[in-house]
Parts: sequence; C-alpha cells; structure tokens
Amino acid sequence: MTTPEKVIREDVRSIAAYHVPGAEGMVKLDAMENPYGLPDELRREIAALAACAPINRYPDPGALALKARLRSAMQIPEGFDILLGNGSDEIIQIVVLASARAGAVIMAPEPTFVVYRMAAGAANVRFVGVPLEADFALDPERFLAAMTEHKPSVVFLAYPNNPSGNLFPEEAVVRILAAAPGLVVIDEAYHAFAGRTFMGLLERWPNLLVMRTVSKLGLAGLRLGYAVARPGWMREFEKLRLPYNIGVLTQRLGERLLAHHGVLEAQAAAIRTERAHLASRLARVAGVTPFPSDANFILLRVPDARRVFEGLKRRNVLVKNLHGSHALLENCLRVTVGTAQENLQFIAALEAALAENRANRVVLGADRCHLPPCANHK
Repeated sequence: MTTPEKVIREDVRSIAAYHVPGAEGMVKLDAMENPYGLPDELRREIAALAACAPINRYPDPGALALKARLRSAMQIPEGFDILLGNGSDEIIQIVVLASARAGAVIMAPEPTFVVYRMAAGAANVRFVGVPLEADFALDPERFLAAMTEHKPSVVFLAYPNNPSGNLFPEEAVVRILAAAPGLVVIDEAYHAFAGRTFMGLLERWPNLLVMRTVSKLGLAGLRLGYAVARPGWMREFEKLRLPYNIGVLTQRLGERLLAHHGVLEAQAAAIRTERAHLASRLARVAGVTPFPSDANFILLRVPDARRVFEGLKRRNVLVKNLHGSHALLENCLRVTVGTAQENLQFIAALEAALAENRANRVVLGADRCHLPPCANHK
C-alpha cells in the first residue's frame, strides 16, 4: 500500500505547516493587516466591477493593465520589469526555486520573515541565517564575512525587518549589494510605513530585486505581490511563474483600487500616527520593553510571553507570540498597529494580563513558603 512516508520527502514530513490561528470574535492584531475598511463609494465601485468580471474566462496571463497601474502608483522606473505573485510569498518561492542549483545557499539575517527559510527548505536548498545583534541591528562585518564563507546565490533583506520592525542602515545594505556574489532581494513589504525604498537604486545595482506586497496597504485579501528588477532576471523567473497565477478579480479590483492610491496612503498615514501613540503608551507600561518600529507593528518583550499571550487571548485580543521561534525573541510578542479603539483595548488587556501574572507569582511564592521541607533538605 502506498503511503505518504513512501512518497513525501523525509525533510518535508519532519517540518510543521505554517499555522494561522483562528480569530473569530477577537481583536485581531497578529497579522500586520490594515485595520481600516474602504470608503463606501469605493466599495460600491468595486462591487459593480466584480459583478461584471468575466469569471468564466481565464485572466489576462500578463496582467498588463494591473502592471501599468502598479508602475504608475508605485513609481516603478521605466526599463525594469514587473513580476506578479499570489502575495510576495509566491515570488519568494519562485526566486528560490529558480536559484536552487546544486550547492546553492540562501542567506538572510535572523530573526526575519520565516518564509525565506521555509521556501529554501521546500526547494531542498541550504539556508544560512546570520544572527542580528541583541537589539536587532545588522552587523555588516558579520554578514559580509558570512557571504564570503557561504557564497549565497540569493540574499533576502527585509526592509524594515519582520518581526523586529527596524530599518537596517542604507550604507550597510549597499555594502552587501556591492559584495554579494548573487542576487539581493530587498523585501519592502512595509514600505508604506517606513518612507524609505531602494527602488531608486535599481539602475545602479544590476543584482538588485525590489519586492513588495499590497497586503499591508489594506488589500491583503487580494493576495498580490510584485517584484521589480532588470529584464534579464525577470525572463528567468517568469518561466517558473504558474500560468494565470493572478486571478480575474485580483487583477480588476487591484487595478481599480490602486487608481485610488491616495485613499490607501491616507490610511497608511493614520497607521503611522497610531504607531507613535501605541509606542508611547507601551513605553509607560511597567515590565514591557517595546522596540522601535518603522513598520505597522511593534515588537515588545514582556515577562513570560506565553502567559501574557494566553492572558490576552482570554481577553479576546490576538497578537503574535514569538517566544521560542528564535533565541533573540525570548519572551517577545508582536502586535499589529490597529485603530485607536483597538489599540486601547490591547493596552487594557495587556495591563490586565501582566497584573494577573504578577498576582499569580505572588500567590505561588506564598504557597512555596508553606511547603514542608524536602526530605533531602531538612
């Protein structure tokens, strides 16, 4: 009898699938989503567009209208090609698969976006993670030394980094671009909140690919990622892009929504304002250490992250528990910047969870005082 054990690679069977927790009835602050809905007028416009979409037909395989709108809205320079993916995850997978030669290495600082490592594992390619500093800063000398040793085919740099939220210094990134023996992918998933981009350096660096997603802008449900690089790179990556990977609705709604890019930018500005308020409030919560962020989330360290995470869940607030995922993320949680009301609910739940933990520790400490002496320690 044929079983998965006889067919599926052993390394695939040994890993866990990417887990997305249920969020029904929760204040959902775990996935870096834009918390704002679309204006009613724009909702009506895309509803009419969806009603007329020819979903009985395959989509435009080249998504030409969507690419043209992206080029205009995102100020993509002429002379560079655009690769579209079902989210940026698919683009990461395409890049890794295309570079999966014998002995190839994929490299990134760590902790960072877990899909880089996952995609390398799926392609049976060695992944090398270069540790960041304790404050999540990038050590250029350590990274350059690792590149010299391992000669990576592809380097991924999240800019800002996820889950730490910080921007690496531009000079350090340029040094990596200059020294890299292969392709350097700058993942600008959070560019709308950082105000910094490497898009303008594509002309200077032939080994640069800039990757983004519209998910964080408020279009996560469309699943649309895009990458920009020189045509020579894109011709090869296009060979691994599956036909019709961008559906009719994503193409049509994406093109129309990006025509209203100002609406999405205004929401991003509101998130940046709320990020500052949330960071200021977190800095005043006893026992909490928030890290500076240029993204739409904040990383924070708390006493006993597992208990605080569960305490938040009991109060119907869902964040990301990162404790145990990397040594530098010990007792760390990541919270998405929500609306003003959601952020207030989160702070109240956090303070309550922390107070509950302190009370439990006092009770446990008092109980220990009344325990009879151990037989070996009379």
